[in-house]
Amino acid sequence: MFFGIDIGSRSIELVGLGEDGEIRLKRILPTTFDPLQQVKCIIEDIPSKGPIVSTGYGRTLFLDYVHWEGLKSSVTEIQACARGALVLCPGVRTVLDIGGQDTKAIALDERGRIIRFEMNDRCAAGTGKFLEFMATILQVPLEGFGDFALKATKRLKVTSMCAVFAETEATSLMARGERAEDIAMALHEAIVSRTLAMLRRVGFRYPVFFAGGVAKNRCVRFLIEEVIGSEVIVPEYPEIVGALGAAMIAMEKFSPALACG
Repeated sequence: MFFGIDIGSRSIELVGLGEDGEIRLKRILPTTFDPLQQVKCIIEDIPSKGPIVSTGYGRTLFLDYVHWEGLKSSVTEIQACARGALVLCPGVRTVLDIGGQDTKAIALDERGRIIRFEMNDRCAAGTGKFLEFMATILQVPLEGFGDFALKATKRLKVTSMCAVFAETEATSLMARGERAEDIAMALHEAIVSRTLAMLRRVGFRYPVFFAGGVAKNRCVRFLIEEVIGSEVIVPEYPEIVGALGAAMIAMEKFSPALACG
């Protein structure tokens, strides 16, 4: 098999592809405060360790500190995410990836080559971490936060994307007697506003592919589609797109070498 591992700030994904390019293995673990140990856990019990490509913020961690019998290499998150999106949606022109602590907007040409990208990885604003923090403030389970926000009956405004200031605004709205569902919708709109600004800067075109854990949030998807006037494509497992792309790159990079050997 050919493997891809995406070591992110919130979770680690491992994907294994067969010779036919089909997914044969899929594993996900939280990163926790000991990512190296989690990486060792996610790769244990793999009987045949074929070529692997690592990506994510911990990609060099894998290269430098993890024993792996097969060939290994690494690529950036942008490369892996774009390649994974193309596997799942040939012809995609724009890739949006909102993860735990970063957001990526990638523009592709008609041949699938990256022509522009933008990445927010220095601030949790507009990411899954922001949603997690705000769900806690409103005492709503994160898994149902998007559905909760879709119950809003009016549109309020939260202007700050700083978690601390946004919490203050949310608290003020609650003190005014505003419904929690309406506040949740305002927080989702704040995230989408920031996301759409990134998409516009890279010059997005259709179709738009939505990856990352936040793609599971129905309210975020609804608000993006409401503004762009088109459906966004969300795969069944949006959180593994980077790992899938890395695995595909491993197959493309190392398969000829294996055939020659």
